Amino acid sequence: MKVVVENKKGLNKDVKVFVDKKTMNTYMDKRYDEIKSTVNLKGFRPGKVPKEIIKRQFGKVVFNEVLDKVLKDTSIKALEENKIKPAGQPKLNLKTYGEDKDLEYVISVTELPKVDVKTIENLKFDDYSVKIEPKETDKRIQEIAKNQPNFKDAPDQTKAVDKDLVIFDYTATVDDKSFKGGEGKDTQLTLGKDLFLKGFDKQLIGVKKGDEKIVEAKLPENFPEKNLINKIAKFKCVIKNIKKPEETKINDEFAKNLGAKDLNNLKSLISKQINDEYKNSLDRLSKNQIIKEIEKFKVSEIPENLIEEEVKILSQGMSEDDIKKSRKNFEEIAKKRIKVGLILNEFGEQNKIKVSEQELQTEVQKQIRTMPGQEKMVMDFYQKNPSALASLRGTVYEEKIISLIKEKAKSNKKEISKEEAEKILKQSQKQQLDQELKDQRKPEKKVEVKKSGENKTKPNPKKSKSILKKSKKVSKK
Repeated sequence: MKVVVENKKGLNKDVKVFVDKKTMNTYMDKRYDEIKSTVNLKGFRPGKVPKEIIKRQFGKVVFNEVLDKVLKDTSIKALEENKIKPAGQPKLNLKTYGEDKDLEYVISVTELPKVDVKTIENLKFDDYSVKIEPKETDKRIQEIAKNQPNFKDAPDQTKAVDKDLVIFDYTATVDDKSFKGGEGKDTQLTLGKDLFLKGFDKQLIGVKKGDEKIVEAKLPENFPEKNLINKIAKFKCVIKNIKKPEETKINDEFAKNLGAKDLNNLKSLISKQINDEYKNSLDRLSKNQIIKEIEKFKVSEIPENLIEEEVKILSQGMSEDDIKKSRKNFEEIAKKRIKVGLILNEFGEQNKIKVSEQELQTEVQKQIRTMPGQEKMVMDFYQKNPSALASLRGTVYEEKIISLIKEKAKSNKKEISKEEAEKILKQSQKQQLDQELKDQRKPEKKVEVKKSGENKTKPNPKKSKSILKKSKKVSKK
């Protein structure tokens, strides 16, 4: 294979590739040998069909298969050997080709610009930590205790009132007929919370241990027996016990019930939990600072095709007139995003950042935990949508890049109070909203980066597509 690279204009290049007919015939012979072992033709034993017969029968099909394979293999090799990273999908223009002929074609490609990432280590950003006062930890623990009340048995003949726990058995009927799911044993209801059927627990106010009470309630829209939806059911309730709420004692036993070793350990865990709640948001501020600094870096030229692609994403759902009015602004936003993406990607490649399968699966499990009760749906989503899984890989890849930048760059460490953290976050949110209005773009748009050879798109159809797809595909003119 012979390769000649010609610079056309700016980042545009023509890569001329020549493959002699001897090499092409070697590919053809190899494919014929593969077919020979599997083809069945009348009058010939399996594997004994002469090559000439196969050529007459399958020649055109074999040549097209071989041509596609050679174009794919040689175009990728030609670009990699000449260290050309395509910005978008290259196009192939076939000059000479055919059976028993040399292959000559031209790859028309827009190259990603070279970027310098050395100055990343000179970046400055604020690295926040939040000091959680003991009173904040105690307040959170008291809130937890309030939502987990203890109950003690009430004296016999005590009438149930609001906030009491009533324990009862019941049998239910609709139109004097029993139904599936119409029985319950040792059912517990905290009066006033209205968690069973709407208006049910109000009718239990005033009952005593040993009482029988008929309660009427409408069956809900999600009731399993469809023919009974919105029907009035009668519940014959036998009251087994009344329990009164008592103040939860915050001690070692309370802490152990929550999974801690003791009360001091619980305080440490709660303090860390509060800190993490703020730190995650403050870390995003640090990341945004880094992105803003990277936006100031100089890149010689931004590929026009990437700008056009990003503008299309920014203007989704807009009328043509609105797009024309906002085009200049969109182009500026697109250039910033593309530039940041190029720099982050180059930094990731130079530092050999990779995402392992274990890291990817850990992120999948994290996503699953954010949607309790819908675990199977989330898992199915990622299994059936490779692009969503690739997006998750890209998210992890991007976070690893930012983490490494934070290690190498110059951090300004700041310990702040909870109140200061809230003030900073509130101010940042206001600035973000103001900027979004100024940019005339939707919230939550952000630059995405993609590791070369790895697809990355968020599982959100409105999210901006990655600008750093190192394409392995080519199209033929």
